[in-house]
Amino acid sequence: MIISMVPKATKEQIEHVCEKIKSFGYTAHPIYGEERVVIGAIGDGKDKDHVISVMESVPGVESVIPILQPFKLVGRELKKDKTIIKIDGFTIGGDQFVVMAGPCSVEYREQILTTAERVKAAGAKVLRGGAYKPRTSPYDFQGLEEEGLKLLAEAREKTGLKIITEIITPENIELVNDYTDIFQVGARNMQNFALLKKLGKVKKPVMLKRGMMSTLKEFLMSAEYIVSQGNSQVVLCERGIRTFETYTRNTLDISAVPALQQLSHLPVIVDPSHGTGKRSLIAPVSKAAVAVGADGLIVEVHPNPEEAYSDGQQSLLPDEFEELMKGVKKYLAVEGKSL
Repeated sequence: MIISMVPKATKEQIEHVCEKIKSFGYTAHPIYGEERVVIGAIGDGKDKDHVISVMESVPGVESVIPILQPFKLVGRELKKDKTIIKIDGFTIGGDQFVVMAGPCSVEYREQILTTAERVKAAGAKVLRGGAYKPRTSPYDFQGLEEEGLKLLAEAREKTGLKIITEIITPENIELVNDYTDIFQVGARNMQNFALLKKLGKVKKPVMLKRGMMSTLKEFLMSAEYIVSQGNSQVVLCERGIRTFETYTRNTLDISAVPALQQLSHLPVIVDPSHGTGKRSLIAPVSKAAVAVGADGLIVEVHPNPEEAYSDGQQSLLPDEFEELMKGVKKYLAVEGKSL
């Protein structure tokens, strides 16, 4: 349920409401706005009508409204204002359009350093690169693991770019946390609830990719697992879903961007690389992402896609990425955003 406090409610009144909620077995999630405080009461809904009746009589409470959606904390019902994630040097979810770019996998030092320098020069704020790679085949390249993380850290030191890299097991969270600025949860792990709950305890942003056969409701419920554990810094990523179409690697659900923004206050970015699987489609789809209101992109870029260990067919050359960024800038001007 949503408990809206009266304007200028005192600190004591807010604390009393939170304690009262806890006495009924609910968890209190206060949200401090400019004019008033709203408190989300999250629980199993037992004796909900009685709890609402009691809470409406507590001093400082203006109204109590049930939350109808199953995703309580990430939904717009609880929090009307959009979440803006602040990272040193930029924000995700505001007027800034954030581009994350880099190779699918960290392969060797020259590859990642060259790519980092080129995407930084083109306007990217975050360097992507997989050190741990969950692959469909057990015989495919699985990543350099900690050595890959060290190379990413070196690229960050040389360029100033932040790092996003994938986490695939709860056991590796502590190690990856020592290196990364943003955790990435891939499509295959979207419903790895043990991993999501552990990431809810970290104090760094998490980019959650939509599962390849997941509904928007299932996607948001996965985000709810992270936020329910205390980490509200979640970015949603639409990366395409599996359909009957075979021309593209996946079917990019571009309508998911505004739909998710209507349902949730979390930032939404688009992955045109996995969403299409075709180098020639990445630039036009990226422009479409801007037009529907996405908060950013995550794009695969490789200095030599022909020799890439993974996803070469959907990786842009650095020159192609520069052209993409020039095109995106024109669309951003129309939308009132900037890089």
